[in-house]
Amino acid sequence: MGAVWRTSVMALSRCDDTDDAWLDSHRAPLIGFVLPLVNGDLQAAEDVVQETMLRGWQHSTELEPERAKSWLHAVARNIAISAYHRRRRSRPREVPLDENTLPHTDDGVDRISDAWLLGTALNSLRPAHRAVITELFYHRKTVAEAAALLGIPEGTVRSRCFYALRALRAALEKQGVTRP
Repeated sequence: MGAVWRTSVMALSRCDDTDDAWLDSHRAPLIGFVLPLVNGDLQAAEDVVQETMLRGWQHSTELEPERAKSWLHAVARNIAISAYHRRRRSRPREVPLDENTLPHTDDGVDRISDAWLLGTALNSLRPAHRAVITELFYHRKTVAEAAALLGIPEGTVRSRCFYALRALRAALEKQGVTRP
């Protein structure tokens, strides 16, 4: 990495690397500083450090070697943060989908089918049981309200509900909707 950086900088500057040798001494510590900022990705850390060193070289006439460390660290931190934001805005990496986890689309056919199966099972109940189920579950009446509406005691409503649900389950099992 250092040789690549030095070669590219020398190609840009068309000069030898003795003038800015102090800059290269900051490369290894910068990689150690940047690694945690890029989640341990060595390639990303080297890219950030290379960009930092290029900017350091561009400002080498303004930088004093004894103050360069803090300036280079600040530049490296800013470049790492900018690279993170660029990666975040770019297209997210693709993850293969498991066909079994695809969401189930509701086209209404399932609801119609369920309503038909339940209607058939309800029609197989005795009228007194069907009336209790209808009042309690479809009209959302309380036991007391259903008893008053049907003109029967609350205990009878509870008893008919118990036996109606049992019969309803048996009818649905016959249709293959539920397991015994």
